[in-house]
Amino acid sequence: MKVRIEDTCTACGLCVDTCPDVFEMGEDIAQVIVDEVPAEYADAVQQAADECPVEAIVIE
Repeated sequence: MKVRIEDTCTACGLCVDTCPDVFEMGEDIAQVIVDEVPAEYADAVQQAADECPVEAIVIE
């Protein structure tokens, strides 16, 4: 699974709180810190995407 953050991110930090092993806060928006999401984090990444208030997390 791959994931990316679109530039519509408002830097609310929800994704970082939900899955800090995959997301971190950058200067302006959240960032994905892995190339490929490890299987053990798939549910947390999906939760972060589902709960993102601006739907900026895209799972590919």
